Amino acid sequence: VEIEPNRGIRVLQTSIDSLLDGFELRLMIEVPMARKAALQAGANGAAALTAVYDSFERAAASDSAKRTLQADRDFHTAILEIAGNARAVEVLKEQRNMVLHTGVGTVPTSRSCLECFEDHHEIYAAILAGDGDLAAQAMRAHILNTASILIRQETAKRPEFGAIDVLGALGGVV
Repeated sequence: VEIEPNRGIRVLQTSIDSLLDGFELRLMIEVPMARKAALQAGANGAAALTAVYDSFERAAASDSAKRTLQADRDFHTAILEIAGNARAVEVLKEQRNMVLHTGVGTVPTSRSCLECFEDHHEIYAAILAGDGDLAAQAMRAHILNTASILIRQETAKRPEFGAIDVLGALGGVV
């Protein structure tokens, strides 16, 4: 938003640089945190993640974009909490809330609620299996997939973004 004196606030459009920066940040934080969560989840962490995952599935089944995106945020937050990094939780919560408040998301424009949910299954399974490398790979693939879908979606609406090679722009991060 931009504050305009004596007039109020004006919502600004998201720029391509802002989208790429957000996904770059997510790759830098969430990939290693998914690895860490898988390695230290234990029974309590697995139970907590399963509860959030099951809630995510119910939200997706309801076909409510708002509920699905909130459950998506909660799933990612749970992973960071299991990894035990409170600062990462706060940084990513701000990033994830931007999606909820701006409406710049892939659901329901470019994928269904169920497709969004299913894109998280490999992350969930890897963490439950305690496989840190697989959890990190699954999180990286998920973030890059979401970035590709979202940027393709926004580019279709805003040709000024131009053609963006998401993997080229983000692939070297992790």
